[in-house]
Amino acid sequence: MNDFADAGERAGSDGRGMSVLLNGIAVLGAFSSEEPQLGVTGIATKVGLHKSTVSRILATLEQAGLVERDELSRRFRLGLGVLALAGPLLGDLDVRRAAYPVLADLSLRTGETAALMVWNEPEAVCVEEVSSPRQVKHTTPLGTRYNTAASSSVQVFCAAVDENRVRGLLAQGSLRSAGADDWTVDRYLTRLSEVRELGYAVNYGETSMEEVGVSAAVHDHRGNQAAAVLLSAPRFRVSRDQLDAYGDTVREAAATITARLGGA
Repeated sequence: MNDFADAGERAGSDGRGMSVLLNGIAVLGAFSSEEPQLGVTGIATKVGLHKSTVSRILATLEQAGLVERDELSRRFRLGLGVLALAGPLLGDLDVRRAAYPVLADLSLRTGETAALMVWNEPEAVCVEEVSSPRQVKHTTPLGTRYNTAASSSVQVFCAAVDENRVRGLLAQGSLRSAGADDWTVDRYLTRLSEVRELGYAVNYGETSMEEVGVSAAVHDHRGNQAAAVLLSAPRFRVSRDQLDAYGDTVREAAATITARLGGA
């Protein structure tokens, strides 16, 4: 039995509130990097609680955004509400700490919003942002998530994922796309290969007619993709002729963060 659940059961009727809280913590603790998605039965087995009890706890956690249910498998995973709870700790993340001054400089030089995104398959999630100083701007508040295939940050993360995995995400609808037929998927995979070649991805009004997004990958000291830099701007301020220059600027910013993390 999970230690938290065991402690909760021992609390008895006099500690009912504490017991419920500890059982909820036990359910959250059942998820891991090795098992990011779990069903009710699997969670019940891991924490030593009855399935009906686990179902009630999951329903409450889902309402709070602390867990999310996959529509296809009906299994659960941790929700982004956990990120909000962990907000005070985000300042200790090496990548976030390394990125902030670079994002601030990028926003200052371009006059646009710069953000740091991390991959929580199948979504890119914002963990840091420096908003544009201009009155008219696009922002990416902390916790913002994108799961649209055309999003520039999603493109960057997908470009580092096995092609078969990308096909699966598109086929399942986990990544929102214009279609999941073979022609559309092959075209998207070709686009990802271009992202790898260029070193940056562009979303020119594809997910929102009013917005342009340019992203590039950040790598850690092991060479693994740790994050992505996203520059977002109102479309009326960015012509297609400027995209290459923006791409180079964002790629340089990502490379600077990579170097700060000890990467090549």
